[in-house]
Amino acid sequence: MYQQIVIAGAGQAAVQTVDTLRRRGFGGQLALVGDEPWLPYQRPPLSKKYLGGGLERERLLIRPAQYFAEHRVQAHLGRRISAIAPRERHVRLDDGLVLPFDALVLATGSRPRRLAVPGADLAGVYCLRTIEDADRIHAECAPGRRLVIIGGGYIGLEVAATMRGLGLDVTVLEMTSRVMSRVTCPQVSAFYEAEHARAGVRIRCNETVRALHGDPRTGRVRAVLTEHGEEYPAELVLVGVGVVPADELAREAGLDCENGVVTDGHCRTSAEGIYAAGDCASHLNRQYGRHLRLESVDNAFEQGTTVALNLLGTPTPHDKVPWFWSDQFDLKLIIVGVAYGYDTVILRGAPAARSFSACYLRDGELIAIDSINAPKDQMAARKLIAAHARPDPARLADSAIALRDTV
Repeated sequence: MYQQIVIAGAGQAAVQTVDTLRRRGFGGQLALVGDEPWLPYQRPPLSKKYLGGGLERERLLIRPAQYFAEHRVQAHLGRRISAIAPRERHVRLDDGLVLPFDALVLATGSRPRRLAVPGADLAGVYCLRTIEDADRIHAECAPGRRLVIIGGGYIGLEVAATMRGLGLDVTVLEMTSRVMSRVTCPQVSAFYEAEHARAGVRIRCNETVRALHGDPRTGRVRAVLTEHGEEYPAELVLVGVGVVPADELAREAGLDCENGVVTDGHCRTSAEGIYAAGDCASHLNRQYGRHLRLESVDNAFEQGTTVALNLLGTPTPHDKVPWFWSDQFDLKLIIVGVAYGYDTVILRGAPAARSFSACYLRDGELIAIDSINAPKDQMAARKLIAAHARPDPARLADSAIALRDTV
């Protein structure tokens, strides 16, 4: 039985690991190391309610401030692990402190991918990942200011919706032929492009950024130049071109890494006694039979629980069907499953009604679903996908038939 557990990271996966360990009776030493000075907090609201000023900072906290003291957790916040020594069984912090462990959990998350073009370091150019990022962006918001968002994924479109609500002039530049192309089918992309246009957001696809131009007097961004020669004026720029796993510590320690820290079906890494969970982990997914790195709160929550149970000596595979969500305007998009490799899309309902689902099939099996304001479909899909169900296509396309009754 482990007695000294160190958790690298202070997000949802880290807190869920701590919470499960203590609730299940773990009485040993627990240390949590996070490189931000804040108590562990939720990130999804940063692009929505918190950025828009509709949510207080205290309500972002995953657990109340007193939780960590009450549960005997040594919280080293505002500190960074500088090195992992797997053989010596300790980690070294950037202030020189050494924390011994007999088990280590890597929950280091991910970080925004940087834009590698001239002018990317100008004042007024931001990424959005932390409370500090959100506060700085919000402080610059004023009705009529011109915001250019580079990237038409979840973050870009959520910020676009939030900023339009604050009265900003918003343009989204997407390098591919449609928004959210990595995660949704063309029909869903077209629906969201139309909804954003209706709200006054300008979306320009097939636009690759060449450079950001600044005002030489102030050092602030003033425009975004694309490869097509188009210039988009901007007082504010948000870069939302995806994230990369924070797996440098694991790589330097000699752990297997490929698009994140590689783990088996029980969230174990290639090093004895070291586990990984959340955005930094590329886990062997039993549902889809391949390694996946998932960027979602639900995945971090579930993997944190799985890691804790395995640390407690209860062999537990991570086998949950993943799900994701995105709030844009009054639209709730919930994605259940992973649509990788789909060969057929069947729509349930009409996009014009602003309540419909896109069902993804591969060789007749339902592997994923996108539901927009259609909660009954996404709830039923969780069970069907887990069961590798093969619904009848005609019944699946009939939204008058409950999804659970299409098999």
